[in-house]
Order: sequence, then C-alpha cells, then structure tokens
Amino acid sequence: MTAAILFDDLGRVLVGLRPVGKRLAGLWEFPGGKLEAGETPEECLVRELREELGVAVRVGVLIGENVHTYEFGTIRLVAFEAVIESGEPAPLDHERLDWILPASLEAVNLTPADRPLLPAILAFAGARI
Repeated sequence: MTAAILFDDLGRVLVGLRPVGKRLAGLWEFPGGKLEAGETPEECLVRELREELGVAVRVGVLIGENVHTYEFGTIRLVAFEAVIESGEPAPLDHERLDWILPASLEAVNLTPADRPLLPAILAFAGARI
C-alpha cells in the first residue's frame, strides 16, 4: 500500500475522508492505494492519484512506512512526498478532501495505519521550511 504526502503552497497536507460503504468509512487517510502486480510503489502512487484525485504527480522522497494489522489483514504502508504537476485534486474516490496544517494532523481522525506516519511527516514538513 502507498500513501502520498501532498503539500500545497501554504504547507498544508492533503487528506481524504473514506466514503460510506468502504472499509474504514468515516476515517481520514493520505491518498494512495494498493500496488498492482509488477508496479513499483512510485508507479502505484502516480496511477492511484490520477484515479482518486484526477491529478498528475511526480513522486519524491520516501517519508516513512508503517506495518499495521487490521481484522481483515496486515498491510505495509509506504509514504512518499508527491508533487502535483497538473490538475486540481478532486474527491473522485473520497467523501471529501481537506488541506490540513501539519501541526493539526494529530487532531484528525486518521486510519490506524496512517496515524503512525505523523512523526515522519511532521519532521519532513519542518525540514521543508
């Protein structure tokens, strides 16, 4: 599984609300998704962000990763910085999208797999300044 850490010009991070009818509905996540056979994590993010947000991105550096076990299985979530090269993010696969200041991410109801990425995201966001 992959996650994109997208920053806007104000330094805020994009999160998406998982829709009703999907696992973990009502929780927030960093956009991304499942790797398909033969895909690198970077290729997966490019594809997933085109499908989920309608944007073209350039994948940057690895920010962090986490292994989490849900009742439906164990996932390894790998998070990369991603930069939007064209398009404006739209909630094509989410209930809605929000841009959140990194310091406020702790208050967001993130999925259990996404939450452990916060220290790495905060450190990365601080280094961007």
